[in-house]
Amino acid sequence: MKNNFFPFLGFLVIAFVLLFFLVAVAGVVYQLRISPPQQEFNFSEVLFAIKLSLFSSLAVAIFSVLLAIPSGYVLSRYEFWGKEVVEAVMLLPMVVSPIALGAVLLMFFNTGAGKLLEKIFGPVVFSWRGIILAQLVIVLGLATTLIRTVFDYTPKEYEEIARTLGANGNQVFWRISLPLAKKGILAAAVLVWARALGEFGATVTLAGATTFKTETLPVAIFLSLASADIYQTIILIILSLALAGAILFLLKFSLKRS
Repeated sequence: MKNNFFPFLGFLVIAFVLLFFLVAVAGVVYQLRISPPQQEFNFSEVLFAIKLSLFSSLAVAIFSVLLAIPSGYVLSRYEFWGKEVVEAVMLLPMVVSPIALGAVLLMFFNTGAGKLLEKIFGPVVFSWRGIILAQLVIVLGLATTLIRTVFDYTPKEYEEIARTLGANGNQVFWRISLPLAKKGILAAAVLVWARALGEFGATVTLAGATTFKTETLPVAIFLSLASADIYQTIILIILSLALAGAILFLLKFSLKRS
């Protein structure tokens, strides 16, 4: 028993976490049975929230990964002045409150530079563009950190061999580094997508919480709970759990396929 204490402790922690999660989900389902609808279930509003959440989170996941691949590669492979500062800035969105970051963005778009950007690209504050920008700011650092770690654990020997055989930097990246990191990048993309899908604080601060306009799934849950519509709140929570489960299943499936 003494020799197997830590494996036993690990299984015990896993069992406790699973039990807690199952009890919590069962409690939500039970509340659905005993909580009669306060008003007619607004299917169109829920469908809008799902569509907007999927659109914004997928767009943000694609943008952030496309930006994180070159930046993560540079942070992994090169040393340069100010690298520590860049790494710290990338980590800021993961430690600073999302509401604080949303407030910073909101104040920025109240300046001359922010208003100029809105004239060029269209309204950002209290619009769908604000949702995408808020989510992008929150997850870009996470995407860069994850993909940088992927490149850190990608063998450099193959890159060096390719260079000795006459390959230039672009050829090494596209033919050696990127294919070797593909599996990790795919996993990072799914995790970033999941994080963007559940983002609330920065989104509601910059884009607001307007039904049929800036209402993502987390915002819809907040609005339903604020209006004491427990029935619709529970439905939205169950839908969020189902989407999260689908994303995790996609992650496991994609990793096995690759």
